Amino acid sequence: MTLKNSVRMTFLGAALALVGCATTSSGEKKDGESADGEQVAENIRQKQAGNEKVTEFDLNKDKKSDVWTYTVAAKSADGKDIDRLARKDLDINWDGKVDIARTYDEKEQISRETLDLDFDGKVDEVIIYEKGLVVRKERDLSSAGKPSLWVFYEKGQIVRKERDTNSDGKVDYWEYWENNQVDRIGEDLDGDGNVDKWTKNPDSEG
Repeated sequence: MTLKNSVRMTFLGAALALVGCATTSSGEKKDGESADGEQVAENIRQKQAGNEKVTEFDLNKDKKSDVWTYTVAAKSADGKDIDRLARKDLDINWDGKVDIARTYDEKEQISRETLDLDFDGKVDEVIIYEKGLVVRKERDLSSAGKPSLWVFYEKGQIVRKERDTNSDGKVDYWEYWENNQVDRIGEDLDGDGNVDKWTKNPDSEG
């Protein structure tokens, strides 16, 4: 690992812990719309909702915000007024752009994560969580502005991958996984959306 990457990873760890100097503000100030599974390459930075309070952190002490946490007024289990974590944005390479955007459910468990992998301000990958566990990843491999790879998980393990290999908007390649390895591969050769060819992994136990 290079020194530069090591510094970034150190910063990311600090960002997750949210240790630093903070300022609090309210009101709408964000540009760009949130990403969704149908349109991956949206702007990663979301607009601040009217009911959200944002707290900004400067973790590398350069007098620029690196982490933004968004909270909303809520009630705790015992009925007390609390500020519940709703979203979190992180700039991990200190260029002033959000690189990771996270959304949290009512129990403050992560429910969605969007990633800008090439630091261009656009979402390249979306990760969906249920009860804090990854259930699906969607990634734009062709820079077409929409998903071309879908990875499905059960209990933390990959169970299936789907790909649109020719960027026509339809899945034409399937991988089914068992015991942490590919069990079989299906391919749509004529573009009708159905598998025309199956290839079995000879090393699979199934």
